[in-house]
Amino acid sequence: MTDDVRARREASRVTTSDETLLLLLKTQGPLSAPELARRLDVTPQGLRRRLEGLAAEGYVMPEQSTAGVGRPPARWRLAPAGEARFPDAHDAVAVELIEGIRQTLGEAALDRIITLRERAQHKRYGVALDRTRGLVAKLHRLAELRSAEGYMAETREEADGSLLLIEHHCPICAAAKTCQGFCRSELAVFRAALGPGVSVEREQHLLSGDTRCVYRVRCN
Repeated sequence: MTDDVRARREASRVTTSDETLLLLLKTQGPLSAPELARRLDVTPQGLRRRLEGLAAEGYVMPEQSTAGVGRPPARWRLAPAGEARFPDAHDAVAVELIEGIRQTLGEAALDRIITLRERAQHKRYGVALDRTRGLVAKLHRLAELRSAEGYMAETREEADGSLLLIEHHCPICAAAKTCQGFCRSELAVFRAALGPGVSVEREQHLLSGDTRCVYRVRCN
């Protein structure tokens, strides 16, 4: 079997598992074609064909390196249409409601509603974390709660002793774009839930063009 025939067959095999490829980019991307090929156990040639097909359909896009000669291969990430394949906890009605509140009751009323949501989240997370001891365990439990809400969250321990809370998906992204008070509120909720003596800073933000939201957590 020639390499070209093998590549075509493997490209077809990848086509039947688009969701796996897109999920990999969602949770681990951006990734280069060789990196994706290794993880999916296919040849880079076959995978590149599929990536080109998904790019033509608007689901993925390359991030070209600006380096000169010997630059690394392009890394691939989800395009907006690819992000839209993942379920959201909002719809157009929710966005319309936000705009309706803003226009009829004013920004202050919308802020009060966000504050009520913040208090409810704080209470819910506080109850769940109350018997959890240690920052690592607390953050892991918080990630479990967030994943149950659709944020595809995970934690990671860094070499410098800090911790990362990584959220690969935002189920309220459209609502947050309409009113960024939601993002400010969630950062406040994390700080309150993890308690005094712990700092939480957002380092990556989906609404700023990053591929995920990342929070660095440290003991003060």
